[in-house]
Amino acid sequence: MLMRTRQLSLTEQLVARFSERIKSRLIAPGARLPSVRECAKQQGVSPHTVVAAYDQLVAAGLVEARKQRGFYVRDVHFLKPNEQLAGKESAQNAIKSIVNVVYSAALHERPRIDATALIRGMFARGASNAVGAQSAAAVLQPGMGVLPPEWMENDFLSPAVRKVSSGRGLMETSLRYGEPLGDASLREALSVKLRDIALDVPPSRIITTLGATQALDIVSRTLLKAGDYVMVEEPGWAVEFARLDALGMRILPVPRTAEGPDLNVMAKYCEEHKPKLYVSVSVLHNPTGACLSPSSAHRILQLAALHNFHVVEDDTYCHIAPPNDTRFATRMAALDGLQRTIYISGFAKILAPNWRIGYMATPEHLTERLLDTKLLTSLTTPALLERALAHCILEGHLRKHSERVRTRLDAARIRAVRLALQSGCTFAAEPAGLFGWVETGIDTEPLAQRMLDDGILLAPGALFNAARQPSTLMRINFATTQEAGFWKKFVQTRASMQSS
Repeated sequence: MLMRTRQLSLTEQLVARFSERIKSRLIAPGARLPSVRECAKQQGVSPHTVVAAYDQLVAAGLVEARKQRGFYVRDVHFLKPNEQLAGKESAQNAIKSIVNVVYSAALHERPRIDATALIRGMFARGASNAVGAQSAAAVLQPGMGVLPPEWMENDFLSPAVRKVSSGRGLMETSLRYGEPLGDASLREALSVKLRDIALDVPPSRIITTLGATQALDIVSRTLLKAGDYVMVEEPGWAVEFARLDALGMRILPVPRTAEGPDLNVMAKYCEEHKPKLYVSVSVLHNPTGACLSPSSAHRILQLAALHNFHVVEDDTYCHIAPPNDTRFATRMAALDGLQRTIYISGFAKILAPNWRIGYMATPEHLTERLLDTKLLTSLTTPALLERALAHCILEGHLRKHSERVRTRLDAARIRAVRLALQSGCTFAAEPAGLFGWVETGIDTEPLAQRMLDDGILLAPGALFNAARQPSTLMRINFATTQEAGFWKKFVQTRASMQSS
């Protein structure tokens, strides 16, 4: 709650709070602010205070008022995104500086697809950096897209780095660029590892990248040009929507079901728009946790051959999937032998996120083109860390570590599911993997704004929709929602919104 002080009026405090959230993109462009009545009740102030604050936000260029619809966050960019607000002078100066740096170009008619709210929240030490709430260290964020750091702690990374950097190793990997394709020892280890999912690919057709995200970007920049149509699953990964949108691609959202994509919608898109690419998460789809069925996989590959498009298979969550369970076994890359499929994966979700090691297994006819794009965008990748990872794979450390994480995640999922059900939620998809796709019964975007007051970052369903439509769904991270405290606050906030 806001509190009246001699230094800052209630209006100035409210302006500062919303300004910082918008500046940090914890409230994304296109989002609707709470109504005047809702905000007044939420913050414990008068409607007059809220109106005055919203008027200042409009004057600052941060918010636009839409007649009979409310107040919406504008798509603007800031020169000083990390500036912190503190005290009356800072709040006033921040508003003035924001006005001075708002781009003068006309805003898009539709809001930009924006995933940075989720990313910034993931990188921050918690949402309290932006909202002045309790210590972030005490809050596990349900909207996180990664495992908690302590889950990935191990005793083998440091020895692996020491081993590959001993003697001349450090100099050899530091004083010259690495191999264009990536370190040979890692590519050889990956070639062996991929046989576990029936994917037979030589090291010469494996390209290492700066995480799986760069691999996806390399594929897009190689195979697409602005204006091309791309089929992407919906709900889907918010970052992929935003990245393709920023490159000027035309996104064709394909509804994702428990078995895979809606094949009738795909077929219609193929007939009408001639898409160049289809991006899919076959195993433990984000955010639903669903896995592709063999029959759907075969049909997708038939469509790809008939309509001449490529398939990007993002297997980011492969280490979380049980290796001997047939429900998690279907990969299109293995079924078509990497003819039209480009297989992408990485290690950020299971081990050393900041090492930024990803890779792609490529069709033979595309390997050189994809490599050229990698060289143009990042030259090479860090050989020292790639060699250390190869050591971890070959010695069996990664396999044993993944088993421990899966066991811990299975237990966390059981607890989180029970708490979600007790809190009056249901699951829109069978709980599996790292994420749960939860039906809350209330629009989760304003819910997420409310929860920010307590330093809690949610992942509202609108982020996983290509057109950012309002949604009553939210994605939860099972690892960070297994405590009753979050669910108690969730229930209280939802009840408050429903009664207002």
